[in-house]
Amino acid sequence: MNKIPVYFMPGLAASVAIFERIKLSESEFEMFFLEWEIPREKETLLEYAKRLAEKIKHENPILIGVSFGGILVQEMSRFIKVQKVIIISSVKSNLEFPKRMIIAKNTKAYKLIPLRLVQNIESLAKFSFGEKVNKRLKLYEKFISIRDRYYLDWSIEKIIMWDRKEADQNVIHIHGDEDDVFPIKYIKNCIVVKGGTHIMILNKYKWLNENLPKIIHDQYIANEK
Repeated sequence: MNKIPVYFMPGLAASVAIFERIKLSESEFEMFFLEWEIPREKETLLEYAKRLAEKIKHENPILIGVSFGGILVQEMSRFIKVQKVIIISSVKSNLEFPKRMIIAKNTKAYKLIPLRLVQNIESLAKFSFGEKVNKRLKLYEKFISIRDRYYLDWSIEKIIMWDRKEADQNVIHIHGDEDDVFPIKYIKNCIVVKGGTHIMILNKYKWLNENLPKIIHDQYIANEK
C-alpha cells in the first residue's frame, strides 16, 4: 500500500520540534517537516508560498500547518494539487482575526512589534505561542528556531496584512476553545478541541494522534471524546 505523504509546517519562528509528539502510523503515513526560510527581499507571501511548495516532492499530499504555518499552507495549495489542507490553531481568512490584529493593521502598529520580539525571547514566545507561555518558558525556548530580524518583520506584516477575505471551504480547521492568539469566538466552521490552547500541538498531542488519521480518512465524527 502506498503511504500517504503528510507535510507539516510549524508556526511563526517555530522549529519542527513542535511536532515531536505527533505520531502517525508508519505503515500508513509518511511524515515530512517543512522549515521556515529567510524571505527574499520584497518577497510577497504568495511568492514565498510558491517557493516552499517547490519543496513538496509527492503528488497529492496532505498539508498540515500550525498558526502562521496554517496561513502559509493555504497559500501553498494554490500551486500544487493536494489531497487535504488541515490547519491547527490558525485562521481561514482575515475575517477570523481578533480585533487587536485589525487595529494593528489599520494603525500600522505591527511595525513596532518585531524589535521587541528579537531582543526578548519572552515576547517572541508570547507572540508565537500565546500569553500563557511564561510558566513553561524554558520548555518553549527550544521550539523557537528563528530570531532573524528581517524574517520577523516580514512574517508579522504578512500575517497582519493577509488579504484572504473568503475562507476555502475545503480547508479542515482544528481549533482549541481556549486559544488566546486566535480566540474561538471569531472562528467559524472548525473542529473544536476542548481545553485546546494556541499551543495544543504540544499539549493536546494525544487528541491529535488519535484523530488526525480519522480526519485524513474522512472518518472523524464531531463530539467524539
